[in-house]
Amino acid sequence: MAVGRIVRYFMLVFVVISAGSVVAAPLVDNDGRVTLLEKPFTRIISLYGAHTRNLIDMGAGSQIIAVGRSDRQLPGLPRISFRDDPERLLALKPDLVLIRPMISRGYPQLVERLTRSGVAVVSLQPSSMDELFRYWENLGKLSGHVAEAKQMIAAFGAGLAEIALQVDHIPDQDRKQVYFESMHKRMKTFAPGSMAIFVLESAGGINVATDALQVRKTNIAAYGKEKILARAEKIDVFLAQKGRMNPVSVDLIIREPGFQVIKAIRNHQVFLVDEKLVSRPTLGLIKGIDTVFNLLYPLDKLQK
Repeated sequence: MAVGRIVRYFMLVFVVISAGSVVAAPLVDNDGRVTLLEKPFTRIISLYGAHTRNLIDMGAGSQIIAVGRSDRQLPGLPRISFRDDPERLLALKPDLVLIRPMISRGYPQLVERLTRSGVAVVSLQPSSMDELFRYWENLGKLSGHVAEAKQMIAAFGAGLAEIALQVDHIPDQDRKQVYFESMHKRMKTFAPGSMAIFVLESAGGINVATDALQVRKTNIAAYGKEKILARAEKIDVFLAQKGRMNPVSVDLIIREPGFQVIKAIRNHQVFLVDEKLVSRPTLGLIKGIDTVFNLLYPLDKLQK
């Protein structure tokens, strides 16, 4: 999708969501569970860092009473795990526990115990950019910050439009073809339509793995070394997310057996980008797009 069309599309989605928002309407989460929104939740346990970041950004940080074990965004709050005894969560007296689908699938007993005790459990995680604005809107409804959620959506659109102006100055023949790695050990990339591919394409990159097969309903896609090497001469830039999902290094990628035939490897065009900026559904995606744009099209080269 061309960058200009991307901006127009998301502005249209914003208008539709804004016009159709009804705070009192039931919320249906990613697991099909229905939550009645009679009043905002004020004692929230957030078991996904993106939920925490978005709630903070929309002004609901003070309503969070505990976060996930690896979430250090709110120092001083209890840090718990979905693997903990449910009684530990219940002892905090939450009225809402925010999770994501992987927790529902792996720990259904936790969800059952919490709901049986009268605690609302909502599973949210957008698997594509099409779902991003609705996700933010739902967090706004749950926390009573609907207006602030809409402001986030508007800010995202404005940031996207600003970057699009820079991308539009890159001639089509100079656009970089990119392989975007999600998991090195398993040779996986990102699914077409995922947030990471949206980041790449919004930054003016061309995804060489458009035939990648999505894994379940996630952002990840199966690919494999054979397919990567089959496109070796087309890959101008080898990009990889780095973080807990993919603890990789440039040296590890370069030394991968067989990768020396890849054009990007030969030309030293291998770069890492923080997974939080390309895979998490937060306003950080705008920084991610800007980061990737500057990796693909360094300012000194553009000026030559």
